[in-house]
Amino acid sequence: MLSKEARKERNEKFWAAFKEVMRKRVSSSGRRVNWSTYPTEVKNTYLRLISDGKLTAVCYDIQFKDEGVQAIFWEQLGELKTVLESAMNYPTQWNEKFINAEGKTIGRISWELEVVNFYNDSDWTKIHNFFKDRVIEFDSFYQEFKDILISLVE
Repeated sequence: MLSKEARKERNEKFWAAFKEVMRKRVSSSGRRVNWSTYPTEVKNTYLRLISDGKLTAVCYDIQFKDEGVQAIFWEQLGELKTVLESAMNYPTQWNEKFINAEGKTIGRISWELEVVNFYNDSDWTKIHNFFKDRVIEFDSFYQEFKDILISLVE
C-alpha cells in the first residue's frame, strides 16, 4: 500500500499526463477548456473524472439542494437520453438516486471503464484515452444542449 504522500504524487503525475494528452484539444464551441475540471456552467452539476484503483469513470453529477429543481433537471436529461447516449458511443448508466462518498443522494449519469487499474502504469494510456474520448463526446452533446439545461435553473 502506498503512503499518503506517494498516492498524492502518483495522482499529480497521472493528471499532469492527462492534461498533456488534452493540451491541444479545444471544446466544440472553439474555446480552450480545462478538461479535468470541465465547466458545465450550471451550478450544482459537475463532470467528474474518477480513477482511483476501484473505479475508472466519467460521471455527470447532478446535485441540487432543492429536490424540485433536481427532479426537473433529471426529467429534462431523460428527455435528452437518446441524444446523449448516441453522442457518447459508450454504454451509459443512469442512476437517479446515487449515494455519493459524502452520503448525499445525487443524480449520476456515468460511463465506466472496466479491467483497468489506476495503480498499474501500463493502464494509464487506456484510462487517458477513455477519458479523452468521453469528455470530447460529452462536450459535443453539452455544447449543443447546454442552453436548455441552463434555462432550467435560472
